Amino acid sequence: MRFAIRVKPGAKRDAVGGIWDGALGEALVVSVRAPAVDGKANEAVCRVLAEALSVRARDLTVVKGHRARDKLVELRDPPPGCAERLAELRGSGGEPRGVR
Repeated sequence: MRFAIRVKPGAKRDAVGGIWDGALGEALVVSVRAPAVDGKANEAVCRVLAEALSVRARDLTVVKGHRARDKLVELRDPPPGCAERLAELRGSGGEPRGVR
């Protein structure tokens, strides 16, 4: 399963939620505290998304946009209900859900 995300590096807190009409289409907004330096934000994105989707971080891969805010992410072997969870996160109305 592949889906678009919009990353906000250097945020005050890690969060997943909201929608962004970006270069790759309708994208899920992912805010991470990590800076956009040396791939730290990409690693944080996988970790934060994994927690929000209840999957392992190693099952998520950034396949496009390694050095951009708009990214395409691939989830190998998505669990049942994953598409619904993504839709729920996108529809959180711009009010990001905090991730521990």
